[in-house]
Amino acid sequence: MSEEDGKIEIHRGLKGVYFERSRVCFIDGRAGELRYRGYSIHDLAERSSFEEACYLLLKGELPRGEELERFDAELKAARVLPSAVLDVIGSMRQGHPMDVLRTAVSALAAFDPDTADNSPAATLRKGVRLTSQVPMIVAAHEHLRHGRAPVPPDPGLGHAANFLHMLKGSAPTADAAKLMDTDMILHAEHGSNASAFAARVVAGTDANLHAAMTAAVAALSGPAHGGAAENVMRMAQEVGDPANAAEYVRRKRANREAVMGFGHRVYRAEDPRARHMREGVLRLSREMGQPKWYLILEALVEAMKPYARHGVNVNVDFYAGVVYYLHGIPEDLFVPIFAIGRVPGWTVQVLEQLENNILIRPLTLYNGPEPRPYVPIGER
Repeated sequence: MSEEDGKIEIHRGLKGVYFERSRVCFIDGRAGELRYRGYSIHDLAERSSFEEACYLLLKGELPRGEELERFDAELKAARVLPSAVLDVIGSMRQGHPMDVLRTAVSALAAFDPDTADNSPAATLRKGVRLTSQVPMIVAAHEHLRHGRAPVPPDPGLGHAANFLHMLKGSAPTADAAKLMDTDMILHAEHGSNASAFAARVVAGTDANLHAAMTAAVAALSGPAHGGAAENVMRMAQEVGDPANAAEYVRRKRANREAVMGFGHRVYRAEDPRARHMREGVLRLSREMGQPKWYLILEALVEAMKPYARHGVNVNVDFYAGVVYYLHGIPEDLFVPIFAIGRVPGWTVQVLEQLENNILIRPLTLYNGPEPRPYVPIGER
């Protein structure tokens, strides 16, 4: 419908509006299907690594052995934070980790040699560096806010294992590292979600990648986008026992309140990422001797089955928060961990935006007062 016809259709939240084409992420919400550049998320979660998934997203194809080795070396070489940025993190030690992350990403722009260069090659280099620097920011802040010195990176560890090492001060078990690696793959890219769209809007103004990434982190900090994992863990603690799940759901639905971790803006079927985190929760809860958390989650899933036919299915964050909790990770780090995995996705969204850049400028339909005369202040 056009304005000339006098018929203007409002798409609140831009729901159902296609604003661009993308070669990166395919989502079929009805079938519950997700692919990165044509590869099923199930194959990537079960058979790939975060480094390999990053390469795929950023460069378009799965790497050969020597290509992955060079890319891994690039990521490891970028595990450096300028001392001035560490000072910024230290000065904000009492801040929420997402506020600290947003500010530190912005501060990194002052120290990156390619900041002002928006060419594809320079943007890719910056994206690789930020992929390694964002987990360093999160881990460094966790130590500094507790009066400890940050743990230096271990060049012998992969991306996910190194993050856990820097966060907890000791090398993780192989199973723990693999589960975090899978979590990062699952969160690496998800189309034009709120944070990716924010990054594209900023890139559309010809701003640099650090500016776009800062906007993406800011968008992710909102609980309507990134807060589900944190809220699910709080819900599980409130339920307390699997036997309480059915009554909890009944009460929530009777009050027309959301049950955290169910439903998704694009999925009508179950989120295809959820099954991989479900298996992780099962293994980790048994390993940690805390099986009740898995049992509570499954009891909630059972209680929510009547609503599945209405498209209210479990999503990836339903299980992710419990994984982090079992690792002993504080709740306010759940969303920053989401951000750690999403950096390559934000980068490739910006790269695509810059290919044929255009200022993103939607319209709003005015429905305020009709024209009226100005009345001087003394006559009002």
